[in-house]
Amino acid sequence: MKIVQGLYYSKDHEWIKVEGNKAYIGITDYAQHALGEIVYVEMPEVEDELSIGDAFGVIESVKAASDSYMPVSGKVIEINEELDSSPQLLNENPYENWILAIEIGNISEIEDLMNDKEYEDFCKSESH
Repeated sequence: MKIVQGLYYSKDHEWIKVEGNKAYIGITDYAQHALGEIVYVEMPEVEDELSIGDAFGVIESVKAASDSYMPVSGKVIEINEELDSSPQLLNENPYENWILAIEIGNISEIEDLMNDKEYEDFCKSESH
């Protein structure tokens, strides 16, 4: 299982990369592995205002459909349109292929997320 340093992680297996007031959000290697072959990604609309914990979309695989949840609050400023035609990119490299970009609503919410080491420990506890 691959975990990238410098990102933040949620207990729902989303990662977030913060760049100033902007953040990119995607799913972790753990999540894509658990889902299996991803065949469809439902994404929010640009301009949607979402709160921490809100479902921002659905990821469908050959095994199941799974909601994705906002790790922090914010306004959607971009979606990764490549995923419309190539949802398997999330399997191939989940950390290079983000799902949406947001303008962060409350930067202090980042403090409630896990760093890479904490997330690694969390995943180990999930798999036992």
